[in-house]
Amino acid sequence: MAESQYRVLARKYRPQDFDGLIGQDAMVRTLTNAMESGRLAHAFILTGVRGTGKTTTARIIARALNCEHGPTIKPCGTCPQCTAIADDRHVDVLEMDAASRTGVNDIRDILDGVRYRPTDARYKIYIIDEVHMLSQGAFNALLKTLEEPPGHVKFIFATTEIRKVPVTVLSRCHRFDLRRVDQATLAGHFRRVLANEGEDADDAALNLIARAADGSVRDGLSLLDQALADRPAGDAPVREQEVRDMLGLADRTGMFDLLDALMKGDAAAVLDQVGEHYQYGGDPEVVLHDLLNVVHWLTRIRVAPSLLEDPALAELDRERGRSMAEALGMAVLSRTWQMLLKGLEDVRTAPNPVQALEMVLLRVAYAADLPPPAEAVQQATGRSQSPPPGGGGGGAPAPSGGGTRAAQQQAAPQPAPGDAPRAQAAPEPSPATLADVVALLQRQKEPRLAAHLRNDVHPVACEPGRLELMPTERAPRDLVNRLGGLLTEATGQRWMVTVTDQENPHPTLADQERQAEEARVADATAHPLVQAVLQAFPDARVAAVRDRPGAESDDAAAGAPAVEDGLDPEAGPLDPGADDPDTD
Repeated sequence: MAESQYRVLARKYRPQDFDGLIGQDAMVRTLTNAMESGRLAHAFILTGVRGTGKTTTARIIARALNCEHGPTIKPCGTCPQCTAIADDRHVDVLEMDAASRTGVNDIRDILDGVRYRPTDARYKIYIIDEVHMLSQGAFNALLKTLEEPPGHVKFIFATTEIRKVPVTVLSRCHRFDLRRVDQATLAGHFRRVLANEGEDADDAALNLIARAADGSVRDGLSLLDQALADRPAGDAPVREQEVRDMLGLADRTGMFDLLDALMKGDAAAVLDQVGEHYQYGGDPEVVLHDLLNVVHWLTRIRVAPSLLEDPALAELDRERGRSMAEALGMAVLSRTWQMLLKGLEDVRTAPNPVQALEMVLLRVAYAADLPPPAEAVQQATGRSQSPPPGGGGGGAPAPSGGGTRAAQQQAAPQPAPGDAPRAQAAPEPSPATLADVVALLQRQKEPRLAAHLRNDVHPVACEPGRLELMPTERAPRDLVNRLGGLLTEATGQRWMVTVTDQENPHPTLADQERQAEEARVADATAHPLVQAVLQAFPDARVAAVRDRPGAESDDAAAGAPAVEDGLDPEAGPLDPGADDPDTD
């Protein structure tokens, strides 16, 4: 007798109804309300990452719509309609793979059949998987029918690339986003599957598989199937170490030890541990991924210590995580994350990934003991203001990169007791007008940004902490972000910079200055004394108006502006009887 063919877990445990879907409660609730109220859409589009149940959900919807006891959210699964759909042989439920049938002719076959009523079922249902693979012509051919289909037709689309689907199609469908399934839910589902199979596994092993699945139920079941086949003995439980070896993951304890060596600046221990991981088959990119995972975990419990109270948390993560998070500051963790993340690209592109990994980790090790910027400035200030104890330049040498931060701080020269610390720069006063903002930017050595603000921005509103403006087409795209950051940094006050549109905006600062200058020139030109000058010199003109030092009181008394007409300012008055000190 031939042995029956084995069915993989991903196919064997594919849900047959909505109760079997895990982690998609919002979609099930919406569909339940729609079927109970009779508000059924004529087209659905399901989107999400691979393995979250898009195609499975489409088939369940088809059974729910065509079940003899429906439409119902709980199809019976036993009537001829449900069994035929489950066996993929129902004549009125047509499933098409858009990855292999992308053209207009394929869609025309569908459109030709839409006008005919279903043969045996309540609805004629078209399931198009990976719909984003359709050509632009195929989408256009589908639009009219998709907008006004006959009452007996339903469309169900599934895609992993929702952004590639035209908005004209999306606007004609009810959209459901299938979420990634969280790690705890996946691990519980795998435990139930193992119980049905009569198998067993460590909780740590199931958590590893759930983490590697990255929210995909199908990926997790495939990994679980592989772990069952990878056991040394046929009836032994699945162990954590076996799963780690199968996935190529470095030991979690080894990752904590490696990060601990990095934070202590022990370069020799770092190289030894990297060599050990590589000897046991560890991939350099996976090592960096695991280190990033540990740094992220330490950062999370640093800002939210309550995460350590999770009963499902592994004891290793709880104990080592608590001790390391207390010892490391947020600045160190953030800097380590950025350096490891940057090093990931180096490892991927390097001709020798192991060498690239070693260089990345050595950079982290030698940078781990660097103090925060503010502390470094204080140390540098202290060294510049007071000589080392003992004088004469015979002090101890600076510690190497392998020392601890405490050792560096202890070895750093301390200022003398009588020396006052160097005062930090006081924050700028918050500007109240756009002109004040421009002046602040000039003081902050940002002339280009100040020029853009003068010439390419229409002011709308300005008050301390809030700036509203309307940029022109010449303004750079990052003007708002740069301006908000500079104002916040310079004033020590959080600034909100927003963009608005107005039909009649205020003129730019440059235009306002130009208009003000033109008004001053016009006022000066109308002055009787200036008129007399212009009559005496017909080719002369008023080029600019300026205020001369010491002339304000005279101008106020006589009402005469200071005029610059291009003549020699050292020349005497035009009329000996008219000695006006305010006129050039």
